[in-house]
Amino acid sequence: MAGLKFIALSGTTDVTENLYVYEYGNDMIIVDCGIGFPEAEMYGVDLVIPDFSYIVKNKHKLRGILISHGHEDHLGALPFLLKDVQAPIYATKLVAGFIQDKFSDHKMKGVKINVIDPDKDTLSLGVFKIQMFRVSHSVPDGVGFAIDTPEGSIFHVADYKFDWTPVDGKPFDIARAATLASSGVLAVASDCLGATTPGYTQSEKEIETQVGQIARDVKGQIFFTTISSNISRMQQAINVAKMLNRKVVFVGRSTEAKAQIAKDLGYLHAPENLVVPFKKAGKISKQKIMYIISGSYGQPGSALYRVANAEHDFLSIGEGDAVIFSSDPAPPGSKANVDGVVDRLIEIGVDVHYYEMQEDLHVSGHGCREDIKMLFALLKPKYYIPIGGTIRHMREYKNIAISMGAASEATFELMPGDIIEFNNARGVRAGKIDVKSVLVDGLGVGDVGNVVLRDRKKLARDGVAIVLLQLDRLGNKLIASPEVISRGFVFEKQEKDFLAESANLLVRELEKKERLDRHVVRRITIDFLEKYFFRQTGRRPMILPVVVEA
Repeated sequence: MAGLKFIALSGTTDVTENLYVYEYGNDMIIVDCGIGFPEAEMYGVDLVIPDFSYIVKNKHKLRGILISHGHEDHLGALPFLLKDVQAPIYATKLVAGFIQDKFSDHKMKGVKINVIDPDKDTLSLGVFKIQMFRVSHSVPDGVGFAIDTPEGSIFHVADYKFDWTPVDGKPFDIARAATLASSGVLAVASDCLGATTPGYTQSEKEIETQVGQIARDVKGQIFFTTISSNISRMQQAINVAKMLNRKVVFVGRSTEAKAQIAKDLGYLHAPENLVVPFKKAGKISKQKIMYIISGSYGQPGSALYRVANAEHDFLSIGEGDAVIFSSDPAPPGSKANVDGVVDRLIEIGVDVHYYEMQEDLHVSGHGCREDIKMLFALLKPKYYIPIGGTIRHMREYKNIAISMGAASEATFELMPGDIIEFNNARGVRAGKIDVKSVLVDGLGVGDVGNVVLRDRKKLARDGVAIVLLQLDRLGNKLIASPEVISRGFVFEKQEKDFLAESANLLVRELEKKERLDRHVVRRITIDFLEKYFFRQTGRRPMILPVVVEA
């Protein structure tokens, strides 16, 4: 029998889309199943999800799906995977609540999520025996997994840091991790995103002090924004509001939903009557209110985006008000969006406290170099697998391992689809699975590929010229002069003569042919106008001939 396979289907080179497979014989488990965020040139794309082809092909082997914590890049793709496979899902209480909310959004009913207690539960999934231990991160209830396999024990520690004063009062459970590692660790697959940053990651505790100092001086409304899954940061905002005798109002679908889940499950605490329903916010004076609002990444259409651009139906903002960003614009494409929101708020006189002001309003949830060293010293693995970062982070992670005595060949820097196989306590590279990022656009999954993206990019850059042509079906001649309509190419009112001239020149080109049919007309129209428009304007709009036979 072949040995244990570790397959990084995604999540090693671009931070998001975390999805890892452990396979031994006829048994397979998955750790995490996250989404990615579209790059700026992915026009119209809503999400990026991993390629599930290998899992679907081997779905008869799948014994379970383990989710490490509550961020979208670790759980957001579950609804898409479960369209093709069925397997039990295991997550801690808060994470299970977030997953259930995700399933509700996708109109998925009856999907059971098994809630695990990391302090005592043990899972048996085929040949795999899994025990958990608590880790610190920027969202509560995160866990690491100690996966016992026929080849040895592998520790899977996704996003983590060593925070001794976390907001939820539950630090990294070093004692349990050490106990689980005491019989030896074959390999560790762990977060490498902080590998390029020296020192230890700061504690979340100091943020509350900073937010309090800023909020104390605000005379008007306070808008506090962070990512919707960051329950610890919301708790700190609530604590500040209580100290300043301000009421709290949650705004935005994702923030309201996750806050309610966390409250119901006992992870978010507020004194009675401190949190006020949105519909009652209008009765509270501006000096006595704090909004915890969605939109920390500047997402178009989010609550904060609409408030900043005077598009919100019920909220307005202006001089005397303050916005506090307690997040880092990390996902691809988000920096430009959030910069635009910040600039707009500043322009209208709002006091904005954001990521570039060095006010310690955000700390990373990812362990820095010293955190990574501490994890290595705690587990003492034979092999090292960096996950959750980029190529540069993987290389620094490897350098840290080497500095602590590991052999260079003991660290595996994996590209998406790469496989490591462990046999007789020895790990080797064992080939690669062809994978691709699958793009989600509205209701379509995977139907937007390179060709569609290329067309969208062209449309965004140079626009489209629609050419209406009427063809005499019997005489094979044009009935009238073509009409050229510009969308995003040139301004029609100003360039009416230019478009009319291009239509006249096209007629002359078509008249050179003795016989015309719809196929010939389309080909000549595209070839001629592409060249003509480029000579005249330096642009290459998409040419869309519409031939009507009469």
